[in-house]
Amino acid sequence: MRLTAVQQQILEAMAGGATLKAHRTLDGDKRYQLHPLGSERGEEVPATAVAGLEKLQLLHSNQKFPAATFLLTDRGRQVAAELTGQEIKPLGARNF
Repeated sequence: MRLTAVQQQILEAMAGGATLKAHRTLDGDKRYQLHPLGSERGEEVPATAVAGLEKLQLLHSNQKFPAATFLLTDRGRQVAAELTGQEIKPLGARNF
Protein backbone atom coordinates (compact mmCIF):
# COMPACT_ATOMS: atom_id res chain seq x y z
CA MET A 1 0.00 0.00 0.00
CA ARG A 2 1.38 3.35 -1.00
CA LEU A 3 0.38 6.36 1.04
CA THR A 4 1.29 9.95 0.31
CA ALA A 5 3.23 11.93 2.89
CA VAL A 6 0.06 13.87 3.76
CA GLN A 7 -1.94 10.65 4.21
CA GLN A 8 0.77 9.29 6.50
CA GLN A 9 0.72 12.53 8.51
CA ILE A 10 -3.06 12.30 8.90
CA LEU A 11 -2.91 8.70 10.14
CA GLU A 12 -0.04 9.45 12.51
CA ALA A 13 -1.87 12.50 13.91
CA MET A 14 -5.05 10.47 14.43
CA ALA A 15 -3.01 7.74 16.11
CA GLY A 16 -1.81 10.43 18.51
CA GLY A 17 -5.35 11.52 19.34
CA ALA A 18 -6.09 14.17 16.69
CA THR A 19 -9.60 14.34 15.25
CA LEU A 20 -10.27 14.57 11.52
CA LYS A 21 -13.51 16.35 10.62
CA ALA A 22 -15.34 17.27 7.43
CA HIS A 23 -17.00 20.65 7.92
CA ARG A 24 -19.91 21.22 5.53
CA THR A 25 -21.61 24.42 4.54
CA LEU A 26 -25.29 24.78 3.68
CA ASP A 27 -24.18 24.97 0.04
CA GLY A 28 -22.69 21.48 0.31
CA ASP A 29 -19.03 22.52 0.24
CA LYS A 30 -16.69 20.51 2.47
CA ARG A 31 -13.41 21.37 4.15
CA TYR A 32 -11.38 18.79 5.96
CA GLN A 33 -9.62 19.81 9.15
CA LEU A 34 -7.32 17.88 11.45
CA HIS A 35 -7.80 19.00 15.07
CA PRO A 36 -4.85 18.18 17.36
CA LEU A 37 -5.71 16.71 20.74
CA GLY A 38 -6.65 19.47 23.16
CA SER A 39 -6.98 22.16 20.50
CA GLU A 40 -10.10 23.73 19.03
CA ARG A 41 -8.17 25.07 16.05
CA GLY A 42 -7.88 22.72 13.09
CA GLU A 43 -5.39 22.51 10.26
CA GLU A 44 -6.90 22.13 6.79
CA VAL A 45 -5.94 18.97 4.91
CA PRO A 46 -6.52 18.21 1.21
CA ALA A 47 -9.80 16.51 0.29
CA THR A 48 -7.87 14.22 -2.06
CA ALA A 49 -5.81 12.84 0.84
CA VAL A 50 -8.93 12.07 2.87
CA ALA A 51 -10.71 10.54 -0.14
CA GLY A 52 -7.69 8.30 -0.76
CA LEU A 53 -7.71 7.08 2.86
CA GLU A 54 -11.44 6.36 2.60
CA LYS A 55 -10.94 4.48 -0.68
CA LEU A 56 -8.30 2.32 1.03
CA GLN A 57 -10.85 1.74 3.82
CA LEU A 58 -8.53 3.21 6.46
CA LEU A 59 -11.11 5.80 7.58
CA HIS A 60 -14.85 5.80 8.17
CA SER A 61 -17.07 8.82 8.75
CA ASN A 62 -20.03 9.11 11.10
CA GLN A 63 -21.81 11.15 8.36
CA LYS A 64 -23.01 13.94 10.67
CA PHE A 65 -23.98 17.44 9.51
CA PRO A 66 -22.49 20.03 9.64
CA ALA A 67 -19.24 18.37 10.85
CA ALA A 68 -18.63 14.67 10.27
CA THR A 69 -15.94 13.01 12.36
CA PHE A 70 -13.70 10.31 10.91
CA LEU A 71 -12.56 7.22 12.79
CA LEU A 72 -9.78 4.81 11.97
CA THR A 73 -11.10 1.48 10.74
CA ASP A 74 -9.53 -1.75 12.01
CA ARG A 75 -7.28 -1.67 8.97
CA GLY A 76 -6.54 2.04 9.52
CA ARG A 77 -5.53 1.34 13.13
CA GLN A 78 -3.19 -1.41 11.91
CA VAL A 79 -1.55 0.86 9.32
CA ALA A 80 -1.25 3.72 11.84
CA ALA A 81 0.37 1.33 14.34
CA GLU A 82 2.90 0.28 11.70
CA LEU A 83 3.66 3.93 10.84
CA THR A 84 4.11 5.02 14.44
CA GLY A 85 5.57 1.81 15.85
CA GLN A 86 3.19 1.88 18.81
CA GLU A 87 -0.22 0.60 19.88
CA ILE A 88 -3.11 2.80 18.79
CA LYS A 89 -5.40 3.77 21.65
CA PRO A 90 -7.86 6.33 20.20
CA LEU A 91 -11.32 5.14 19.32
CA GLY A 92 -11.85 3.58 15.94
CA ALA A 93 -14.64 2.08 13.89
CA ARG A 94 -14.94 -1.71 14.10
CA ASN A 95 -15.66 -4.31 11.42
CA PHE A 96 -15.09 -2.10 8.37
